[in-house]
Amino acid sequence: MKQNNVLLLLSLIFMMLLTVGCQATTEGDGGETENEPEESATEVREVENALGVTSIKGEPQRIVTLYQGATDTAVAMGITPVGAVESWLEQPFYEYIRDDLEGVTNVGEETQPNLEEIAKLNPDLIIASKVRHEEIFEQLSQIAPTVADESLFDFKETTQLMGEALNQQDVAEKLLADWDNRVADFGQKASEQINDWPMHVSVLNFRADHARIYVTGFAGSILTELGFKEPKNLEGSGEEIVRLMDKEAIPQMNADVFYIFMEDDAAVENTYQEWTEHPLWESLDAVQAEQSYIVDEVIWNMGGGILAANLMLDDIYERLAIEE
Repeated sequence: MKQNNVLLLLSLIFMMLLTVGCQATTEGDGGETENEPEESATEVREVENALGVTSIKGEPQRIVTLYQGATDTAVAMGITPVGAVESWLEQPFYEYIRDDLEGVTNVGEETQPNLEEIAKLNPDLIIASKVRHEEIFEQLSQIAPTVADESLFDFKETTQLMGEALNQQDVAEKLLADWDNRVADFGQKASEQINDWPMHVSVLNFRADHARIYVTGFAGSILTELGFKEPKNLEGSGEEIVRLMDKEAIPQMNADVFYIFMEDDAAVENTYQEWTEHPLWESLDAVQAEQSYIVDEVIWNMGGGILAANLMLDDIYERLAIEE
């Protein structure tokens, strides 16, 4: 009998110890879960960019964007910056993203942002461009951690950089994956529906005293990715922007399709009329095929981000009568 009582006592002690152990484990697990957001908020990440390596703490909430492509990309990522530089046209911000920038502070021009206004906003991250802001990068970095993109028009690079800087790589990757899917869809359908694909393309810009062919840049790089070829007389030339100062140079524009953008200006309109009424213009393949289109300058040249890229692709689908 005494032996049975001892065994029962030992069993009860074992059960009590087991219960206490389980409670400790549960409390420990709960404590780790509660601490995860705090650790995320204090984690310091090293982000490589065009002007070095920048230390960024946690997930920035107060963002200032200092070039158009960065502002576009912030909106695409569902982020409203506290400050952004003024747009080149349609001030203060481009119409296609204006509704998403309500209440955002205008911090001056892209080429000369107002450092005092930026500091007043107490940002925790500044998105800059090496092309525009290399000389003031140290000053910007004294205000807040600053990362710089290499160029102004590589929207994929901007999206990747901002995803890393904002600790939202998953959002950036989703945006880029969606873009890649659209590019693949366009390429497949263009090859099936357009005779003699790939087409040669010219992106033309008329100015008050001359005309330009944009071979690369924002629009040119997107068209190349979509599978278009360079202007027929410039293929393989390595040119980025070709300035045509005389109407006798019109044959350099020759391609299967033209996308034309220009300012709403009387002098520019006069240049456009004079050049497009010239006999050499009428001999161009795109003109003869009625494949010459005037497009939105903001979307095709100035927006610079992934939203503008998608709107440009929308335009191409529509004008070439390809159903997405």
